[in-house]
Amino acid sequence: MLAEERQQMILTALKDKNILKLQEICELTNCSESSARRDLQLLEQRGALLRVHGGAKVKHSLQQEPDMTGKSLENIQQKKLIAKQAAELIKREDVIYLDAGTSTLAMIQYLNADNHLTVVTNGVVHASVLADRNIRTILIGGELKNTTKAIVGVQTVRELLKYRFDKVFLGMNGIHVKYGFTTPDPDEAAVKTTASQQGNQTFILADDSKFSQVSFVKVADLAAATIITNKLPRSVFNEYNAQTNIQEVSL
Repeated sequence: MLAEERQQMILTALKDKNILKLQEICELTNCSESSARRDLQLLEQRGALLRVHGGAKVKHSLQQEPDMTGKSLENIQQKKLIAKQAAELIKREDVIYLDAGTSTLAMIQYLNADNHLTVVTNGVVHASVLADRNIRTILIGGELKNTTKAIVGVQTVRELLKYRFDKVFLGMNGIHVKYGFTTPDPDEAAVKTTASQQGNQTFILADDSKFSQVSFVKVADLAAATIITNKLPRSVFNEYNAQTNIQEVSL
């Protein structure tokens, strides 16, 4: 098989799976690991994918953002475990902020209504689920973003400046050692940044697929928050843990 044919097979498979392990690529293209690595190196140089530890993943546009439904179908098991660990950090009578991501939405099922919590959120879906669980909820005002069902805009930022939070929980599209925490939309980035600045502690809920990803707008430096994620390769953990705190959950 020609190298060009192998590379096209790799790109086609990535469209379906988003991430491929090196062994999967070898089996798919019937080639050696050294040939697969050369193919990945060439494809990365062309900007067609991103190499990661032990394989490759899709390279997304800086401004690309899945809608709420699309996000909810990604890495479901990891999100549940990450959300559960995040919820365990919350103490009785805490005032917390949940942003409008699917990872933070998954936290709500683990919140105890008897703990007299106050939850501020810019997520319309989040506010509805919180109310159903009889948890005191404040929904921030502003403009509704159709794709993510998030409230954003100047009014949202102004309202957030009125509050202080014990803990802030955010989802994030990209986590990178050089570029920090990033997200595709400037309006959502402004809300995330402001919420983080108003909190005593900030936690980023993100599975391992978000590492080494970069989106359009910077939210904060890595040192500004603790990352709650699933088990990472040791080389990746050590690289990021040098700049921030990482809490890992086991599958």
